[in-house]
Amino acid sequence: MREKINAALKAAIKAQEKRRMSTLRLINAAIEDRVIAARSGGQDGLSDTQILEILAKMVKQRRESIEAYENAGRLELAQQEQEEIDIIQTFMPEQMAEKETRAACEAVVSEMGGESLRDMGRIMSALKERYAGQMDFGKASQIVKELLK
Repeated sequence: MREKINAALKAAIKAQEKRRMSTLRLINAAIEDRVIAARSGGQDGLSDTQILEILAKMVKQRRESIEAYENAGRLELAQQEQEEIDIIQTFMPEQMAEKETRAACEAVVSEMGGESLRDMGRIMSALKERYAGQMDFGKASQIVKELLK
């Protein structure tokens, strides 16, 4: 995954695509921060799943920024954030539709024998492990809460 991001950065530098270059550098910086933190914890490198988690977090942050910028009437900044989201999402798997998310949540809840909200953490952990970068875990959390009531 890191090689793919670095190759895209090299291509962006050659093509002088400023937005793409800056976004890819931000991705690399976020990954490197996690690698350094992992090394201090005795772990060696990051898995693709962990990189997908970083990318999903970056997308979530930018969506929150878009909302804030739109509320403040700063549409040009909201547009920049959306462009960054589009670039980041090129490295992520296709997002699951709401029906697919609901079906995955139902399957994991029944598979793990979820009965009450006390099981929520265990179920969300399993979902994050199986569907990293593929689903909106905010929506999944709401669905799981509905199923466990």
